[in-house]
Amino acid sequence: MAEAILMPRLSDTMTEGVIAAWHKKVGDTVKKGELLAEIETDKATMELDSYQNGVLLHTGAPVGGKLQVNDLLAILGQPGEDISGLLAQHAPNSGAQPVVKPAKAAPATPPNQPAANAPAPTMDISKMEEVVLMPRLSDTMTEGVIAAWHKNVGDTVKKGEVLADIETDKATMELESYKDGTLLYQGAKAGEKIQVNDLLCIIGKEGLDINGIIAAVKHTNQQGTPAATVPTPAAPASPSAPATPAAAPAPVIVNEGRIFVSPLAKKLAEEKGIDLRYVKGSGDNGRIIKADIDNYVPATAAASATAAVAPTVQALPAGQVRYEDVPVSQMRKTIARRLSESLFTAPHFYLTMAIDMDAAVAARTKLNENAKVKISFNDLVLKATAMALKQHPKVNSSWMGDFIRYNQHINIGVAVAVDEGLLVPVVRFADSLSLSQIAVQVKEYAQKAKDKKLQPADWEGSTFTISNLGMFGIDQFTAIINPPDACILAVGGISQEPVVKNGQIVPGNVMKVTLSCDHRVVDGATGAAFLQTLKSLLEEPLRMLI
Repeated sequence: MAEAILMPRLSDTMTEGVIAAWHKKVGDTVKKGELLAEIETDKATMELDSYQNGVLLHTGAPVGGKLQVNDLLAILGQPGEDISGLLAQHAPNSGAQPVVKPAKAAPATPPNQPAANAPAPTMDISKMEEVVLMPRLSDTMTEGVIAAWHKNVGDTVKKGEVLADIETDKATMELESYKDGTLLYQGAKAGEKIQVNDLLCIIGKEGLDINGIIAAVKHTNQQGTPAATVPTPAAPASPSAPATPAAAPAPVIVNEGRIFVSPLAKKLAEEKGIDLRYVKGSGDNGRIIKADIDNYVPATAAASATAAVAPTVQALPAGQVRYEDVPVSQMRKTIARRLSESLFTAPHFYLTMAIDMDAAVAARTKLNENAKVKISFNDLVLKATAMALKQHPKVNSSWMGDFIRYNQHINIGVAVAVDEGLLVPVVRFADSLSLSQIAVQVKEYAQKAKDKKLQPADWEGSTFTISNLGMFGIDQFTAIINPPDACILAVGGISQEPVVKNGQIVPGNVMKVTLSCDHRVVDGATGAAFLQTLKSLLEEPLRMLI
């Protein structure tokens, strides 16, 4: 008997899947466990195995086609078997329905009718093979900024080629094309924003009429007019104002988003203090090379040379009010929104404890004498935190509204500062990792964060967070809870202070930590007990090596 295979939900946030490849054709024999297709989800491209034997009688969408979760993906059965009943049963949601061509939709609009009366609303653009929507590249992303287009309208696009760089609330990520064709339309210019699931671009055959698709998008308010946000170019200097040319021109940014630069050129730029955003590259695809750094003349230097010709330089009045307005980045918007929600929704309370780090300082010195991977104090704190959470599961929890989730796994987020804000990559199953394994992971995540190479899977799923400002000379501070965690540990620096030991005042290494707790989940006594365990582990670090 023929059986329908529906599009499965392959990730917790998946709502639709794209057929990346079919490994079987209609009429082929399929065995249980054989690879049937590759499905591109919102997280990755995954292989789909057949769970039964039979012959492939029907496919719900071609390669590159989209299917919603639970839409008809395929039908398996016996050769020649009647599948009309299954097709009729799944017809409303089947991706096999013919795509409405934009060229046919346009003539249906009477010439004297406004665009609002066009039949475009009946067109589901997400089902159109040519349409590429702005994907959700992180769990908190609501909109993306086009950092750069790697293809222009009219360019040929191949599957797997980088189409554009998208700046999300977490990082700037490369977006690859999942189909072949010609880039016919761009939904926004570099530097402009597009909401998730709005029209990003159209890829299809050269000469395809795209007016119907664009009209449908505008009618449903899925995309605003890009031209409205295009900055107006500066007006040329007026010939009637001869003093204007003497003013120093503002530096022109020639590189936005991802910057292509050779390693040698990057090193030279760092040594000379040159901002690569202002350097025009002469290499392939605008790549900055050594010669570009050697020949670079800062705008301020050029202005100084020009000003030297003039007999006098007009000084700025003393006490002049000056400021610069900088657009808020996607990352900063998300930090503002999530931490404001946390601080004003979760009732915070704070517990501070001083920890004697003499033994930890001595143990770290011994460990690093012959270690291949250097252990930091942050690694020791992370390991001790993981072991303390094992003993105090109520701290390793989340407020879920109608219930409290007590996590049995321990995933510790480590706050990492980057130029644009803050990222929190997650060390997973930290309680099962050794100190050296923790050190390797933290160093890799920190480098990936600074290089903007973190992926959504790297920062999702934390159950507890650590924020360490000790390396900046901060003695003590309070941190805002990173939802959905119930607690965050703020770690200060180690300072030498006079302490009393065996009735004598002696110098000691003291570190202060502050635990921020969500009072809906964690009570004061629970948080205090956790800190006592953490203190005992750091004051006797050999216990962490058992």
